[in-house]
Amino acid sequence: MMRQNVSSKNCSTGFEPAPGSHQGRTLIALPADDGIVGSLLRLLRSTLSLRRPKGRATAAMIFAAAALGACSQAATDTLPPIPLESTPVAGTPATLPAYRAQVGDILDVRLFLNPELNEEVAVRPDGMISTTLAEDIPAVNRTPAEISAALRDHYKATLKDPRISVIVHSFAPNRIYVAGEVTNPGEFVTVGPNLTVSQAIARAGGVKLSAQRSSVFVIRRGPDDKPQAFAVDYMNVIKGVSPQEDARLAQYDVVYVPRTGIYEAWTFWNQFVQQFVPVNWGFSYNVNSVSVQ
Repeated sequence: MMRQNVSSKNCSTGFEPAPGSHQGRTLIALPADDGIVGSLLRLLRSTLSLRRPKGRATAAMIFAAAALGACSQAATDTLPPIPLESTPVAGTPATLPAYRAQVGDILDVRLFLNPELNEEVAVRPDGMISTTLAEDIPAVNRTPAEISAALRDHYKATLKDPRISVIVHSFAPNRIYVAGEVTNPGEFVTVGPNLTVSQAIARAGGVKLSAQRSSVFVIRRGPDDKPQAFAVDYMNVIKGVSPQEDARLAQYDVVYVPRTGIYEAWTFWNQFVQQFVPVNWGFSYNVNSVSVQ
């Protein structure tokens, strides 16, 4: 027989041999809890008394589940409490960089002394704009002031003293893409600051059970339109271990959530083995409740 030994000081549950039992058995100490871990411990005590191999295998699985549950409960113990009052505008840096035009923006070109030359132009897919007196002016990744200066240089050939101002009439929306092991992959359009990695995954409905959360990566177009890949440990972000990895995405970024190795193995088995060689297999076991005295 086994009798339960509970310590009220450290809240741990142990098992020790009762008088007349086998003194060589190994003691097991697990964290006690009133929730799911406590329920698993009570079931474990009953299963350990079984002498059959199936009962021992079940006890091992219950032990692993209890250990995982205890670890997950302590994931947020080191995090500070949330402030009672949030900042007026959450997620906005103290100083914002100057806005730079992008493809799809609508620009108003205004001439103070020559209003008849006022016009509205769009930034083309090649990054250029064209007006009545100037053609193919680079606009992408330029501020409105820089575009005004470029237009002024071209207008001087026709006008004596051109006074030009460029105003952004409407902004092209931000576009990011989420693919891989998420619930709703696709393109996501936003207005305002770009989404972060965790926000983008949340917009995609969250990750699936088959997702490799620690190996998420972002594909970004760099200089000369060359793709670059950046790693993101999404598991550390959602656990609160490394929140600084929740980086803000850039325009046209692709967030990819890969599969786990176990799921890849299962996919290979299902597509290339089970479809051609059907195999039926399984196992069953019985757990008998045993009263503990």
